[in-house]
Amino acid sequence: MKFAIFGNKHQSKKSRSIEKLFDTITRNGDQFAIDGSFHEFLKGENIPMPEPDGIITSDDFTADIAISFGGDGTLLRTASRVGSKNIPILGINAGRLGFLTTTSNEDVDYVIGKIHSREYDVEELSLIEAIPSGNKLRSYPCALNEIAVMKHDSSSMMTVDVTLDGRDRITYQADGLIVAAPSGSTGYSLSVGGPIIAPNANVLVLTPIAPHSLSARPIVISDSTEIEIKVNSRSHNFLIAIDGRNESCDDTTTIMVRKARYRQLIIRRREHTFIQNLKEKLMWGTDVRE
Repeated sequence: MKFAIFGNKHQSKKSRSIEKLFDTITRNGDQFAIDGSFHEFLKGENIPMPEPDGIITSDDFTADIAISFGGDGTLLRTASRVGSKNIPILGINAGRLGFLTTTSNEDVDYVIGKIHSREYDVEELSLIEAIPSGNKLRSYPCALNEIAVMKHDSSSMMTVDVTLDGRDRITYQADGLIVAAPSGSTGYSLSVGGPIIAPNANVLVLTPIAPHSLSARPIVISDSTEIEIKVNSRSHNFLIAIDGRNESCDDTTTIMVRKARYRQLIIRRREHTFIQNLKEKLMWGTDVRE
């Protein structure tokens, strides 16, 4: 079996625990390629590792499984590297919350063993895509969590005009707007008042950021909806953030957001469910008085 390994280059203390992953891969006789920048980081931190079977220097790579070693942010970056290759991602949590990365580093031996015996599930998660008018985006245009338009600076709020399927129009006076996929409902959208959505639901969430009107509430819509976004701001520009990858746009740019043509494959342990994840990570439904 061949793995492609990607990791967090900013947390040297937590990255040292990757030795356990390398030991497991070596013991099982698996092959692995590793992202070039992550490889250089590990070498610079003097973290012992076996000689990789390949160094990944671009998005042109092949593997049976991609391993994301870090937190949810690392998994989102890994997803952008995997793109439409149909390679499932195993997220190993070396971060803090790790809502998407549900496998802990302590469980690496167990989980890799389950992968070898084919005793795991692959969850197919919806992606959403940003299509700007005019020039293409510099980065990967698809998001596993959310696509957001936001103020470029600390100036006054902006006007966000949203048209759904070319018919229904919504206008927000706010600091921005989030379009969240189901798997992103527990991320940025949740932090500004959006609902929790099951990852297999065929919906999207529109969540305004600090809206001027108290009646401007999050709304859940079908994921077949095409969403056109136009921004008007005093600075005449705005930021578009695609799973945290920021780009600046001028306010003549129209953004079309729609469900992507392919899905992201995420490896899950069969005994681990979405509700269990809510309970463990978010203390959902827990009475802290007990």
